[in-house]
Amino acid sequence: MDESGFAPTMPTGYAWSRTGQRAVVPREDNRNRRVNVLGAMIVGIEPDLLWQRTDGKIDARMLLDFVCVRLAGLGGGAGVLDLAADGIGVDSIPLWCRRRPCTVVLDNASAHVATAFKGRQRQLARIEVELFYLPPYSPELNDIELIWRQAKYEDSPQRTQMSTDDIGQAIDVSLTRRRNRIHTSAKNFPIPLSTMLHCF
Repeated sequence: MDESGFAPTMPTGYAWSRTGQRAVVPREDNRNRRVNVLGAMIVGIEPDLLWQRTDGKIDARMLLDFVCVRLAGLGGGAGVLDLAADGIGVDSIPLWCRRRPCTVVLDNASAHVATAFKGRQRQLARIEVELFYLPPYSPELNDIELIWRQAKYEDSPQRTQMSTDDIGQAIDVSLTRRRNRIHTSAKNFPIPLSTMLHCF
C-alpha cells in the first residue's frame, strides 16, 4: 500500500520533433491542483488493485479508514474497529472474519507511522490485519511503486489536464487499465497444488 500524487502535467519521458525544431510540451500550473491517490496492490490467489483519490492531503485517519473498509472489509470503517477487535458483531455480521489473514506492506511515510494509524496496530492484528513496515529508503521493495510509474508514464496518453476533475478521470482511466492487466495476467497463474489435489 502506498500513496502517490498526480499533477496537471504528467512526467514526460520522451518526445519527438522534426529535425531542427524544438519539441514543445504543454504544461499546466501545479499550484493547488494536485490529486493524491491512496492505493493497494493485492497479490496472491486473487490479485487486484484498489485505489481512492482525494484533492486533499492523505492523513493517518484516511489511511486507517481505507485499510478497515477496503482491505479488512469492515462496513463501518475505522469507527467500528474497536467493536470488531473486541469480537462484538456489527449488524450481527462478523465482517472481520476473512478466509485468510491480510498483511499490509507499507513504507515509513509520516502518515504510516503516525499514532492515529500505527497506534491501532494491535486492534488491526485482532481482526487479522498485520502491518509490515519496509526498511527505510527501499521503494524498490514495494510493488505498487511500479504501478504508480506505469500509470504516470504509460497509461495516460493525454499528458496535460486542465482541471482537478480531469486529473481524477485520467487517474481512474490509467489505474483501471493497470487493474485490467493485473486481472488478465492472473488468468495465466498455475493452479495451486492444493486445488489440484482436491480434484482427485
